[in-house]
Amino acid sequence: MSKALLLIDLQNDYFPAGAFPLWETEAALSAIENAIAQANAQQIPIIIIQHIANPAQGLAPFFNANTSGAEIHPRILAAAPTAPIVVKHFADSFEQTNLEQLLQEKGITELLIAGMMTQNCVTHTAISKAAEKYQVTILPDCCTTVSEMLHLIALHAVSTRVALLVSEQALANT
Repeated sequence: MSKALLLIDLQNDYFPAGAFPLWETEAALSAIENAIAQANAQQIPIIIIQHIANPAQGLAPFFNANTSGAEIHPRILAAAPTAPIVVKHFADSFEQTNLEQLLQEKGITELLIAGMMTQNCVTHTAISKAAEKYQVTILPDCCTTVSEMLHLIALHAVSTRVALLVSEQALANT
């Protein structure tokens, strides 16, 4: 199996001082940095996914184009400086993006998903129709949302469709 680590919506608006800070972002960010280091050590491709609000739908509460809040968190960019960035406008990271093309070019068969928000973009990407051809695993320690309860509810809801493994297990040398 050829794995890829997908990092979804790790953008400034979700962190303290952003427009919509989430629960336990520092813990998630640290876990993601560790996952990136493990992926880099094993030469597992990393793909960063960035949500930009659709300007045709008016000004959004966050992730507006050309704002600091829409930018990828600097610690993610520092940890994965050469990772391609896929820009999306929908919760599903495959919808109207070049993600599928990137995965095919790299011969990817397994997706390891990390990011924000667990109940929205993380799960919508994991259970996307386009993701059905991949072995999909969500890394719960590398995800967060507005509260612990919503995070756990979302993970439980999706657990019948995709695997849930902490990053250290999912990225263990095989």
